[in-house]
Amino acid sequence: MDTQFFQGSSVDSNRILYTPSSFAKNNLLYLQETGSLTAKKPHISRRENLPSYLFFIVESGHGTVNYNGEAFTLYSGDCIFIDCIKSYSHQSSPDPWTLKWVHFNGSAMDGIYKKFITRSEKPTFHTYDNVIFTKILSDLYDTAKSDSSVRDMKISEILSALLTQIMTQVYCREEQFNTQCKLNIAEVKTYIDIRFPEKITLDELSAKFYINKFYLTRIFKKEYGISIMSYVMQKRITKAKEMLRFTDKTHKEIGIEVGISEPYYFSRIFKQLEGISPSEYRKLWHG
Repeated sequence: MDTQFFQGSSVDSNRILYTPSSFAKNNLLYLQETGSLTAKKPHISRRENLPSYLFFIVESGHGTVNYNGEAFTLYSGDCIFIDCIKSYSHQSSPDPWTLKWVHFNGSAMDGIYKKFITRSEKPTFHTYDNVIFTKILSDLYDTAKSDSSVRDMKISEILSALLTQIMTQVYCREEQFNTQCKLNIAEVKTYIDIRFPEKITLDELSAKFYINKFYLTRIFKKEYGISIMSYVMQKRITKAKEMLRFTDKTHKEIGIEVGISEPYYFSRIFKQLEGISPSEYRKLWHG
């Protein structure tokens, strides 16, 4: 079954349907179709029983793929690699996504995919260098359009490069997280540690550190065990506790200095985190 994914009313797309030679089908990695799309509006598409493997990378926006009984929400820089014999569905979001994608196959693909999924444990991963995959897919598209007499061989070579990058990303995922990503998240935390009394938003952090805000939220919580905005509030209340103990400033003054200017809200958040009001906390330490 194949419900149309490339509907003119739902997406803008460029794609190539490719017919490989018998030689390619029997001996090479071969292309079935490839292209790019930008969703115009939220929509759902379902497929199953396709003798194909699908890879795509999200260039912007986000959406959800339901595959093999699990739902995966994908953001910019996220990739998915799936066996299309199994049923799956795409669902774009109110922030419609832009994708580059390829359907392909080959006589060795069953074994290659088993190797991938054994190592990865899930069909998704995040790449820290979108350019690698977008260039490979662009080269694939251009080669499929060409009139080269060895076009199938070139396509197989590009698909092999794609698989090499997929496996490299999966094998190095933890190492990459511990270097580039972890460094970026540490910089975000340091920024919050210094600027917490100021107004801080996810959009601001995303723009400042060049990280998708949804991905930033997910990785920050994975690394520190707390959401970004909860961490900001935790820093504010910790500073407020210090000032309640070691200064004579009023609750209103303290609230303003830590970035919670509304007295009622300051008291409510303080009690929510500490279990007692600011007055009770000060009395506890001053008698």
